[in-house]
Amino acid sequence: MPDLGLLLDVDGPIASPVTRTIAIRSIADDLVTLAAAGVPIAFITGRSDRFIDEQVVRPLLQRGLAEALGAPGARMFGVFEKGGAWAAIGPTGLASVTVDRSVAPSAVLAADIRSLVEERFRDTMFFDETKRAMISVEQRRDVESSIYLKAQAHFDHAAFDVLVDHGVGVHHRDRVAPDVNGEVTFRLDSTIISTDIESVLLDKDRGAQRALEHFAALGELPRRWRSVGDSRSDYKMADFLHEAGFETAHVDVRPSDGVLEKPYPVVADHGALHDEAGALFLRHWVRELDLA
Repeated sequence: MPDLGLLLDVDGPIASPVTRTIAIRSIADDLVTLAAAGVPIAFITGRSDRFIDEQVVRPLLQRGLAEALGAPGARMFGVFEKGGAWAAIGPTGLASVTVDRSVAPSAVLAADIRSLVEERFRDTMFFDETKRAMISVEQRRDVESSIYLKAQAHFDHAAFDVLVDHGVGVHHRDRVAPDVNGEVTFRLDSTIISTDIESVLLDKDRGAQRALEHFAALGELPRRWRSVGDSRSDYKMADFLHEAGFETAHVDVRPSDGVLEKPYPVVADHGALHDEAGALFLRHWVRELDLA
């Protein structure tokens, strides 16, 4: 088996942030090729299991994933909502999803955020009904990024106030409002296409740990790992790998967000961004492992 494992964010390096789909055909083909060769691949994402099933797993099945995952040693896994839910990915697709209900916001809070979107922000964003362990509000596809980002700033402020009204300890950038016990249990995480309201216990390092535990139960782990993402929080995948003693490097496909200094190599000069950079990364490893 190749001495390589991959932890991949989805929005950005795999799915286009514009179309929210795998828009570059070579990405799907190379993922299937790497999986068939025995490279363990985990998608560590803030997206829901339904999104990954529809926009990643099913397209991969159309490109030969079922046969690839039927090969000896093939391993693929999905961690959704930054560790709030997870499932194995096999020849028939996504397996049964496990959800960590302990980190989920209350149904009443979710309903109030939904109402906020419908009453004040429905022209620029929508409430993601597929999430199980967090609340997500996403940019409408018919709205330009610059218009959405202006509206997002107002939404974030209003959503913060909704959480405070519910007595929830929350922080967002430079605003912090502890609960009556002095604790902060939720955060607002804003990206270029969405705002997530999530437990502070959820993040990409938690997702990475979940994925490696799954892979280790199925066989020996590679010593060499690569993580790929488009935001600063994605570095936490590599943080976990490095601290666990693996040979690690992180690929940042959107370095304009600010490249972080880390004790492991960070690759951020691609000559390409987002899924174009992701496609180059995957094609590099197909060739490096002599799988082309």
